[in-house]
Parts: sequence; C-alpha cells; structure tokens
Amino acid sequence: MQQAARSGLTLLVLALLVVLGGLWGWSALTQPFPGKTTPPKCVPTTVQEGQKVFPGQVTVSVYNASDRNGLASTTMAEFADAGFAEGSTGNAPSKARVVRAQIWTTTPTNPDVRLVARHLGPSRVVRRDGLGVGVTVLVGARYQGLVKGPSSVRTTKETEICSPPVA
Repeated sequence: MQQAARSGLTLLVLALLVVLGGLWGWSALTQPFPGKTTPPKCVPTTVQEGQKVFPGQVTVSVYNASDRNGLASTTMAEFADAGFAEGSTGNAPSKARVVRAQIWTTTPTNPDVRLVARHLGPSRVVRRDGLGVGVTVLVGARYQGLVKGPSSVRTTKETEICSPPVA
C-alpha cells in the first residue's frame, strides 16, 4: 500500500472515531442525571377515623372552564396562599359547563374534598373522575375567589387522600 493511501485511510478512520465519540458524548450529555427523578405531586396517604385534615395535607389541581385568561393559575395561587399543595393547572375540557366552581371526584365525602369545598364557597361536587392529581377543581366565569374556610376538617372514617410527599 502506498504511503498516500495509508495516510488517507488513517485520517478516515480517525475522523470516524471522532464522529462516533461526539455522538456518544452528546447522548450522554443530554441524558438525565442518574438517580434524579421528578417527585410526584401527591402520594396516597391513609387518614384514620377522627383525625383532622389540614390544607397542607391536601393537593389541589385547578382547571379553567371559562374564557377568562389565567383563571386556573390565579385560583391555584389562592389555594397555595391558603396553605394547600399545588397540583396541576390547565384548561377544562370544552364540554365542561361550570358556572362558579365544581369539584370532580369519585370520593365526595372524603375529608380533602370537604375541606376544598368549604374554601370554594358556592360550588358543586360532581361524582366523576378528576382531571389532575389530588382534588380536581373547575372554575367558571362567575367564580369570585376563595372564601375563608375552616383550618381543618375531621374524618368520619378511615380513608385515603392524596397528600404532597414528605421531603
């Protein structure tokens, strides 16, 4: 093999190694750090009969069922100011018809649902699957804001609520 051909082949192999090393480095750089995961917004928590449930133990998700821009995030800020944990926010399904406020839940008698309802003022509890984590609240065009609710509610039976994870 001639000297020029050998030099060209060597350069080609080295260039290929540089490209492969660059691709491997880029894929390693864009991967999440090992062991790092996004913590859940809430975890199932058992509450015993007679125990009090406080806003800090309740995760709330808020969805806007009106044409008022930012209503879900404003309402979520009100819940956070009242001590509730933040779940998800977004727009409600277009079929949702909400005048003031609704809570969508399959467990309407749970203490977390009762506590949120007492802070919503005029609202309605609808028995159906929620949209987000925790207690799902939908706010409509005539929603006026949170009212002063109780600082806790007492459970009437052992039940499970969705609470923020303990750090």
